[in-house]
Parts: sequence; C-alpha cells; structure tokens
Amino acid sequence: MRFLVALLLLLLVVLQYRLWVGEGSLADVYNLKQEINEQKQALLRLEQRNGALQAEVSDLKRGLEAIEERARSELGMIKDNEVFYQVTAPGTPKE
Repeated sequence: MRFLVALLLLLLVVLQYRLWVGEGSLADVYNLKQEINEQKQALLRLEQRNGALQAEVSDLKRGLEAIEERARSELGMIKDNEVFYQVTAPGTPKE
C-alpha cells in the first residue's frame, strides 16, 4: 500500500512539474498566446498597407489624373505653358 501511495505521489509531482515548468506548461502557453496576438497585429497592419497599395494601383490603372498627380508631386512635372511658383516661408535662406 505504501508503494502505491509513493508511486501516486511521484506521479503527481511529475505531472505538476510538467504543468508549471515543462514543455506545454502554463507559462509556455501564455507566451505562445502573446506571440499569436503580436502576429495578428502585424498581419492587420500589413493588410491595411496592402489595401492602400491596391487602391493606389487601381487608381493608377484607371485614370491619368493619378499618374499626373504622382508625376507632379514626386518628379516635379510642369506642363507646357504653365508657370511654376515656389513659395517659401519667411526667414528661410535663399539659394
């Protein structure tokens, strides 16, 4: 009878060790849940960025206005017979 009690007690200690410290422990599960939440947030940011890029691509495919706007803002495009005025803030050094 003592042997059975000792065996059951040893089994209880081993199972408690695995529950609190070993692989698949409560701390391990908590860390994995934290990682899952971080990955979900990163995925949400990437999905939002992809949506914005997809909207920009469809704008560029559809019309020339988006292409012209991008060329003006990024490349400094000026049409023929257009006058370009650059306004600077007061106190900025002139080049």
